[in-house]
Amino acid sequence: MKLTILGSGSPEAYARRASTGYLLEIGNDRILFDCGGGVFDNLVRSGRLPSDITHLFFSHLHTDHMMDYARLVHAAWDEGAPPLKVWGPSPIARITEDYFGRDGVLSADLYARTELKPSQEVWLARGGTLPRPWPAPEVFEIKPGFSFEGNGWRLNSCEVPHAQPAFDCMAFSVESGGKKFVYSGDAAICDDLEHLSADADLLLHWCYRLSGEAVHPALSEKCPTPQDIAKMAARAGARRLLISHFRIHMDSEEGHESARKDLRAYFAGPAEIVEDLNVYRI
Repeated sequence: MKLTILGSGSPEAYARRASTGYLLEIGNDRILFDCGGGVFDNLVRSGRLPSDITHLFFSHLHTDHMMDYARLVHAAWDEGAPPLKVWGPSPIARITEDYFGRDGVLSADLYARTELKPSQEVWLARGGTLPRPWPAPEVFEIKPGFSFEGNGWRLNSCEVPHAQPAFDCMAFSVESGGKKFVYSGDAAICDDLEHLSADADLLLHWCYRLSGEAVHPALSEKCPTPQDIAKMAARAGARRLLISHFRIHMDSEEGHESARKDLRAYFAGPAEIVEDLNVYRI
């Protein structure tokens, strides 16, 4: 398995980090976890095309995890790719219809591209045929506990505390070739995630605050520190730990050293803060 960090940031506008998105490649499958703002551009910068994505899984539907969804679908469609397969919690089906349906927010654009003669001629010159259908992602609404069998890989999931009851929030594990990758989504420390992370070869966990920050109890309850994450990873027996989802104020040398100090103190294996476009072999 190969993991590429396409977005390691937060909802904040930030040149250094796109919002959340992670690409996992297994054989011919290119599996995207979340698709926040800036992820599309980093996908292209990484040398891939939108049409390369074969599976898209949403951990939850905060905008920093799905703002580039419509862009990805539209661009892959414009390349002539088959419909993208998408899995995510409710209301991802309604969101998709609201983008690409006949009365959706992109309907004027899609009408112009499929019905106007100049656009049709451009499409034909690129090897397309008429009539040109509208984008139609294959959307599957899922609940925590969902599992999926891919081509040589298996995905499992669990619920994680984050933004309930607005929507379901999930973490995912992927196992292939005797190796295990776990993506926390945005998650408070919880027994289900610790169980899902058991013996992971690589655990990728969000980190939205540093140790010692003065925050409201509602935030501290849902947003673990590097120390909290490192302790959980150690209990789970994870072999390698990556932390991501860094906010601007955390991204100083002092902030990084604080996080690295906690990781070293409470987790014995390799551990680091990721950056956009980092690549890891699992």
